[in-house]
Amino acid sequence: MPPRRSPSVAASALAFLPAIVAGCHCSGTPTEAPDAAADAAPTGSSQAPPLDSAPAPAPPPPGSVEPAPPTPAFACPKGMMSVMAVGEKFCIDKWEASLIDKNTQLPISPHYPPDRRLAAKLADTWEQERLEIGSEAARRMPLPPLPAWERQREIDPVAVSRPGVVPNGYLSGIMAERACRNAGKRLCHYEEWLTACKGQAKRQFPYGDEYKQGACNIFRALHPAKELHDNASIGHLDPRLGLVREKNGDPLLRRTGATPACKSQWGDDAAWDMNGNLDEWVDDEKGRFVGGFFSRSRTDGCEASITAHPRPYLDYSLGTRCCWDPGDGDLPR
Repeated sequence: MPPRRSPSVAASALAFLPAIVAGCHCSGTPTEAPDAAADAAPTGSSQAPPLDSAPAPAPPPPGSVEPAPPTPAFACPKGMMSVMAVGEKFCIDKWEASLIDKNTQLPISPHYPPDRRLAAKLADTWEQERLEIGSEAARRMPLPPLPAWERQREIDPVAVSRPGVVPNGYLSGIMAERACRNAGKRLCHYEEWLTACKGQAKRQFPYGDEYKQGACNIFRALHPAKELHDNASIGHLDPRLGLVREKNGDPLLRRTGATPACKSQWGDDAAWDMNGNLDEWVDDEKGRFVGGFFSRSRTDGCEASITAHPRPYLDYSLGTRCCWDPGDGDLPR
């Protein structure tokens, strides 16, 4: 597909984004409560039998190798999947991040950046731009509403992992990192993300070893910028891009978990949409997002990776999910 480009409005909006991020004062406590009861390993009785009555264990047959003891499970915060591979033990969000505001707990619109000034600028600019670009039908398509409170007060985003919601796009790598940190978590390292996506069976795709069209929400027949602007390479900050649907009503950007075959399995648990739906920022100082988004023409599954954009970059197709491990400190609250 053609490389990402943004029109002049994108350049002007992004020009002041680093200053906005640099001026943000972010602090606070985590927001998710751990689901330790559901994931904790069972423990045995502390009452040992008398020494003189306990039977001696039978010796192993000659030449046999004793099996390694099972790796103990560990508790993950609610909404996260436990990944236990060789040399790795971490938790990853089951669903792509939706955002809430830390101070008000209100949901942040998934169709605008989680930044007051930038969101307001895009809403005002595209209210005019939409009347001058694309087909007549596209020009009649209204912008999604920007809640009044998102214009009036500063936003401090918190990443939330939950099913059945529209995940937040329009995230820069800097915003994604902040949202995970505010949740008491962190951005995933690329190798962690890749391990989780391939699942316990180490498959190229969440669902198997070979590409299957439609199993994940990727390589869709439509591109939203082409539908709205007659050009897939422009207008990537238009707030309407996540609202485009196919003729049968199927949205290009689906709700979290709405593509049931697209699940990366570890044990009895799974994470959804790691291939497709939204590209996802990972922890890379030069900038990297992974997994592919709904209209990306890629068939490399979990190994889809883009390193062409720096961390301040954002557009409609970019979201994230978070990671956590016991070395990161206390579980999110």
